[in-house]
Amino acid sequence: MPASAPLAILDRWIAPFSGLFTRPTWPHVLTLVAGALLAPGRRTVASALRVMGLCQIPTFTSFHRVLNRDRWAPQALAEQLLRLLVAAFVPDGPVVIGLDETIERRWGARIKARGIYRDPVRSSKGHFIKASGLRWVSTMLLVPIPWAGRVWALPFLTALAPSERYAQQRGRQHKKLTDWGRQLLLQVARWLPQRPLIAVVDSTYAALELLAAVRSRLTVITRLRLDAALFDPAPPRQPGAKGRPPLKGKRQPTPARRFADPRTPWRRVTATKWYGRAKRRLDIASGTAVWYHAGLPPVPIRYVLVRDARRELKPQAFLCTNLDADPLDILHLFVRRWSIEVTFAEARRHLGVETQRQWTDRAIARTTPALLGLFSLVTLWANDLPGVRQARPHGAAWYLKRVLTFSDALSLIRRELWRETLFDSSRQIPDMPKSVETLVNRLMEVACHPA
Repeated sequence: MPASAPLAILDRWIAPFSGLFTRPTWPHVLTLVAGALLAPGRRTVASALRVMGLCQIPTFTSFHRVLNRDRWAPQALAEQLLRLLVAAFVPDGPVVIGLDETIERRWGARIKARGIYRDPVRSSKGHFIKASGLRWVSTMLLVPIPWAGRVWALPFLTALAPSERYAQQRGRQHKKLTDWGRQLLLQVARWLPQRPLIAVVDSTYAALELLAAVRSRLTVITRLRLDAALFDPAPPRQPGAKGRPPLKGKRQPTPARRFADPRTPWRRVTATKWYGRAKRRLDIASGTAVWYHAGLPPVPIRYVLVRDARRELKPQAFLCTNLDADPLDILHLFVRRWSIEVTFAEARRHLGVETQRQWTDRAIARTTPALLGLFSLVTLWANDLPGVRQARPHGAAWYLKRVLTFSDALSLIRRELWRETLFDSSRQIPDMPKSVETLVNRLMEVACHPA
């Protein structure tokens, strides 16, 4: 098999996306995807070509053009990926999605959208650390993976959110993170109009404008400020009354006051997988209210106040725009959000996010979302392997793994790709010595070349 020929198994896996590319571009896409899966270090176009045995190909610029020049619609790819993920992991019931941002640390004068942001990983409440790079807002499907034993966050739609300075320098209107969040959530709602949607987001997106804009299309679960102004629902308008209709009713105590009030009715519950523990006993109090601030639209919410029975954690408050939601279900769904940080970390460690070297605006806007989407594709393809549920985690005497992780899923996919390469080479009987020698050279290049 020539080194440049696409692998049949990969062609079958990625076939649902073939109609979104032109016929000349499609073989190059297959090669880049295979190279990104098999490359052990940086995920540059050059490393992808090298691991595919194409480091001497004279038409290498055609592969660069896939990212910086060829016409294809990333949004259409995101929609198709979401539909595949939902069909595989959430065939019925509500679809739970997460939304969060991450900083891709990049330097260089030609990276125009680079900005200075707060580092969400190294910063704390009392310690502020800045990071230079690109800010991405990613939408992920939060779903339990049967063979992994936990919830995974599977990215499918990622957008670049530049800084305010970037917009000012180009005479554009700056879009805040809440604007990006509203736009992405409504886009997902348009893609899945027949499915109930639940968005689990952090306090960054706990804004009245965002909640009011999306609550008719999906349910939002997020944190609630302890000093939030809560009110009773607006009383019915009296016949013949003049003036504007009331937006709110009688003032309710703030969450902070309810925590301090000894008359607050608490209920003892047991939450599973709460903040790293398998189980934790919590005291919760819940009710409904209207969250309102002058000049902003009122939003009816169900609030959930949480305090640790052992007093090991600080009191917290959460909200849900579905007034009929069960308080314990709200907590269990919010805990799913923590898998988003795991996905960001594993995408950096195993898929080379932050190691790509594109400089044009279009290539930058395409590469990072593609690598994050590859995380979901690996999970989807591993789920289709017949032996994934019997596979053993790759551990060691000093590291006993009980369940499969993303590195195990990626290892299974790589085994399938290398196995097909070996079998296709061995089937070419006249050129078998030459084919095996080519394969061995490729494996040695992967094993010996510095990452």
